[in-house]
Amino acid sequence: MTGDLNDQHALVTGAGQGIGEAIARQLLVQGARVTVLGRRAEPLQKLVEEHPGQCRMVLADVADQSQVKTAFEKAVAAQGAISILINNAGQAGSAPFMKMDAAHWQQMLAVNLSGTMYCIQQVLPAMSASGRGRIVNVASTAGLVGYAYVAAYVAAKHGVVGLTRALALEYAKTGITVNAVCPGYTETEIVKTSIDRVVAKTGRTPEQAMAEFVKSNPQGRLVQPHEVADAVLWLCGRGASSITGQAIAVAGGEVM
Repeated sequence: MTGDLNDQHALVTGAGQGIGEAIARQLLVQGARVTVLGRRAEPLQKLVEEHPGQCRMVLADVADQSQVKTAFEKAVAAQGAISILINNAGQAGSAPFMKMDAAHWQQMLAVNLSGTMYCIQQVLPAMSASGRGRIVNVASTAGLVGYAYVAAYVAAKHGVVGLTRALALEYAKTGITVNAVCPGYTETEIVKTSIDRVVAKTGRTPEQAMAEFVKSNPQGRLVQPHEVADAVLWLCGRGASSITGQAIAVAGGEVM
């Protein structure tokens, strides 16, 4: 499959580490011109340096619509129209529902849901005009089922899945597909931070805290970032042209 995307320009948000970085690397291997988007240059720089000319970066907070617009304009000016959009930027946070303040609620929606919408709005006109496009939203199993103590995050990710399904129907006849991948607990900095938080709050050992995350996966392990990237890459390829409006769980059988 190497080189399958060599005529494509892909933009990946939240590409500085974890799932986003893994997706960007897979797209680069397949020959795509890749723009990586994040809030800070330092995490993105390594990809740009490793793939000079093929990979470029733009900076933006996806929760800020004006920053998103400017960043996408720069990306298009540098590498041409965007034919693949991967909305990976996200943020997780936990709080008992009655202790959750409005700022937490708004932040979860702004980054996870509104940011996804802002980015999609930037690419749809050109995709529609060209008659082709792939949009993949990285949601979560929290977009498919509920989890306690993360109400705002769950609401936002359910929103991402709903947005995915609505746009898939709205653009079904345009050559654009819109899908979501929904990872379970994945070995990323977000999960490592969550484990540290459990250790600090409960006095459990890191191993005990990790076991709590792993036990939800019937395979008895954390999902790996490259496994999520593999699913995303398939959705971007020619063989997935009839797949749209789907929310694909990458979670070892946790969600069916």
